[in-house]
Amino acid sequence: MRVAFVGKGGSGKTTLSALFARYVATQGAPVVAVDADINQHLGMALGVDDGGLPRSLGSHLTEIKEYLRGDNPRITSAAAMVKTTPPGRGSRLLTLDPADDPIHSRFAVTAPDGLRLMVTGPFGEDDLGVACYHSKVGAVELYLNHLVDGHGEYVVVDMTAGADSFASGLFTRFDMTFLVAEPTRQGVGVYRQYRDYAADYGVPIAVVGNKVHGPGDVAFLREHVGDDLLVCLEHSPAVRAMEQGRPFTLDDLEPVNAEALTVLLKHLDAQEKDWARFGRQAAEFHLRNAEAWANRAVGEDLAAQIDPGFVFGPTRVSPHR
Repeated sequence: MRVAFVGKGGSGKTTLSALFARYVATQGAPVVAVDADINQHLGMALGVDDGGLPRSLGSHLTEIKEYLRGDNPRITSAAAMVKTTPPGRGSRLLTLDPADDPIHSRFAVTAPDGLRLMVTGPFGEDDLGVACYHSKVGAVELYLNHLVDGHGEYVVVDMTAGADSFASGLFTRFDMTFLVAEPTRQGVGVYRQYRDYAADYGVPIAVVGNKVHGPGDVAFLREHVGDDLLVCLEHSPAVRAMEQGRPFTLDDLEPVNAEALTVLLKHLDAQEKDWARFGRQAAEFHLRNAEAWANRAVGEDLAAQIDPGFVFGPTRVSPHR
């Protein structure tokens, strides 16, 4: 199951992503956490030192593309792959089995709670003034397009702030989107924007109230987001201590906040995995990107990359396995 944490900058989505990933890992489930935010802080929140971060996905796109395309005859080269390129027959698919493919072994490290961390990577000096961050986040879209996951397996993605994920079809690549909102007008404004953009695509969204100080804050969120409000986390001295670098474990969480993580996992597990919709939307957004810019950038008609005979989901396995 794939889940995105989104929200206004400063809402606490990185902290919530980390807490949720750590909680799910403690339940014995395989978890991959992905830092796809331009501010790369998820590793710190997971207890991974800067020196222990993995190789970044965004800096090794050619290597990743070369592996994923396999011997798919519809993809002429790694250079012809763009962020929306879907898999087809001959593509290499990914699972969350650590021994199953080299992508996780090359681009993930194990965090203290046993989950694996992947990162898109920050802007480098060569990027300044000439590149946008979507080129790095595109690695996450390729990863999710080629991933075959199921119930009891989890990918937790800390997304860029605001509505940046709508620059491609990335927002449709998740089984659930948790929008982290502070009880402020700015916080609920991002929720409305996200809800309206996603309305026509069947994207499940639930609001997670954060930094709540009392019933008045809960009432404010309920007034502005209605039944989309799933759960609220109170202002947490334990989390503040973690953010200040002091020792922290999930046992330090206040009971109401610990219970909120349980609610999030139950809600995610209740979602239906819709591989048919996933495949339709992969093709739809690939065609949109091809027509808008990718055909010109690559010099090919990338509509030809869509394999009408390919079936998304666990019934389709890579011939490379």
